[in-house]
Amino acid sequence: MEITEKKAENCTVVSINGRLDTTNYSVLEKKLMELIDAGDIRLLVNLSNMDYVSSSGLRILLMALKRITMAKGKFTLCSLQENIQEIFEISGFTNIFEIYPNEEEGLKAF
Repeated sequence: MEITEKKAENCTVVSINGRLDTTNYSVLEKKLMELIDAGDIRLLVNLSNMDYVSSSGLRILLMALKRITMAKGKFTLCSLQENIQEIFEISGFTNIFEIYPNEEEGLKAF
């Protein structure tokens, strides 16, 4: 898994490439917590290149959403591949997260 970040006009875009699973979820957890602790509480997570997510990965995304919500920020997702969208639907996460079809639409939400 590779994580990249870039500053947009009114938020930070975090992109996840590859698999998010039990072997590497702690890397994403550390990155998201560093951003939140540094005051980046407006995050758009682009999942266009994420091809697998385990329950551990889902838990990290949910934890980040809760921390940012408590800080009165905004945490959204965009560009879910079809198989990832299915996992989110089955787990009920489509009702919890704001999800946009692409990064452009996600950025408009901020």
